[in-house]
Amino acid sequence: MALADTASQSNPTVSEAYLAMVRQKRIFGGILLAIFVALMVGGFLVAQERNAGDFIPGLPQVLDFPAAVVAEAWENRAQLPGFIVQFFPSLIETINIAAVSTLIGGLAAIILSLFSTRGLALFPRMIPVVRRFMDVLRAIPEIVIALVLIFLLGGGPVPAMIAIALHTAGALGKLFSEINENAALGPVEGLASVGANWTQRMLLGVVPQVAPNYLSYALLRFEVNIRASAILGFVGAGGIGYDLRNTITFGTGKFDEAAAIFILLFATIVTFDQLSSVVRNRLTHGRAL
Repeated sequence: MALADTASQSNPTVSEAYLAMVRQKRIFGGILLAIFVALMVGGFLVAQERNAGDFIPGLPQVLDFPAAVVAEAWENRAQLPGFIVQFFPSLIETINIAAVSTLIGGLAAIILSLFSTRGLALFPRMIPVVRRFMDVLRAIPEIVIALVLIFLLGGGPVPAMIAIALHTAGALGKLFSEINENAALGPVEGLASVGANWTQRMLLGVVPQVAPNYLSYALLRFEVNIRASAILGFVGAGGIGYDLRNTITFGTGKFDEAAAIFILLFATIVTFDQLSSVVRNRLTHGRAL
């Protein structure tokens, strides 16, 4: 009887503590939401003051440029196949930039991930240093790195390749490190027992286990890098983005060429997205969807 009375007295206390915790979370959530809204409004007002024109009155003109491109492209639609052939070499350059940067960045990411995985790293004390280094590589946008390299090396595909490769190494390095943590340690311990060094243990005991996941994430990153290499062309890094900038800057009279470039980019991204999806599904599920 006494135990029942004690339990009945403790239940309201637990319930009240839970309700108080819920109220506290709601208050904190409301405060954070209010801060977020205030920051958004403040940022919008600052941007509005620094813009050449007002944002809200300019909203009806948002579709003017796409409409002009579509209208001129439709008017000169017979010339679009010729423009597609004309800009195809620039598209190949963009794809090459993305492919080489993905390959270099992916190889660097494998090395960084192995040096930053607990239980596998050659120098465990260096794990935080390597992880912070990858954070820095991810934090700096490719366009910032490309602008600095263009200033140092001049325009062309090389600055774009280096910029994308550095960002890829940081992004894939973190993903690969998380994959490594799920690798079975049995093969690594077996290789260590027969005298294998660290490099042999990683190449023979870890990499074969995680290679399909490595390739899957690398293909996904390759799609992202195609878009990044096209964007970097706007700052003089070569490829089809550079041609797109020139056609848009020229204005009316070149919009049909801009439309051909948009068609090329759209078709390329869709094609590689579908191909990489098939390969990733084969790697992860053993079948294509």
